[in-house]
Amino acid sequence: MSGQSLADRLAVCSWSLQPADPAELIGQMQQLGMDKIQLALDPLWADEKWSDAGRQLADAGIAVVSGMFGCEGEDYSTLETIRQTGGIVPDATWETNWSNIQKVVKVAEHLGLDLVSFHAGFLPEEPSDPSYARLADRVVQIANLFAGAGIDLGFETGQEDAATLKGFLDRMGKPNVGVNFDPANMILYAKGDPVESVKILMGSLKGVHIKDATKTLTPGEWGAEVPVGTGEVDWVSFFAALDAGDYEGYLCIEREAGGDRVTDINTAANFVRETLGKAG
Repeated sequence: MSGQSLADRLAVCSWSLQPADPAELIGQMQQLGMDKIQLALDPLWADEKWSDAGRQLADAGIAVVSGMFGCEGEDYSTLETIRQTGGIVPDATWETNWSNIQKVVKVAEHLGLDLVSFHAGFLPEEPSDPSYARLADRVVQIANLFAGAGIDLGFETGQEDAATLKGFLDRMGKPNVGVNFDPANMILYAKGDPVESVKILMGSLKGVHIKDATKTLTPGEWGAEVPVGTGEVDWVSFFAALDAGDYEGYLCIEREAGGDRVTDINTAANFVRETLGKAG
């Protein structure tokens, strides 16, 4: 990756394409003319159709640059439901999640991955909150598991502001744990300006999602995810911040809304290349 420009490090989040099996995913990637993905890892241990995905993707010349896993029982219906159910925070799903995560790390190790990201859940703002220490203990447990396999962990951003997340990471002090930064999530969750936030977190950046959004007009409700280039992320300033911070990771295009994901991802890829070209 050393020496590659940002435009050369474009990838696609596999779950955005909603493929039924690896063959469909490969076809979609070929349609896009792209050869790098961030791969949803849970299907590889939970669904027989996906068990051989790593070999099939490699045979097709598609590189898995990072992985992603989800957590049991997450409900994204509203901001409040995801606050209650998100990530590894809920006690009711922790044992199931821990069991599943141990399967995920084996899949990631088999694929030879360096980075896996996930939503940890809402971080309390105050370290004195009893749930803060409980979440930190769980994250350390997961971090140690992945560190044993030589794999970094990236927290998805947006469910807390950048300063809260940076404070949590600093207190935890785990070098293999950092941030998978999603600028749109900062807007969707109303947790701060994406450009200023990425500057705060730059020292912990391990991955970046390319996604766009518009702010909510109703406090307490979601903002709206929109095609990249049509929302409120200041992409010129965002890419400039990544460049100034010597960011060396990938830019993984994520699209979680809309009825034509392939077209929207292709539009996003072209937008990023054009924007970076102008900046260059």
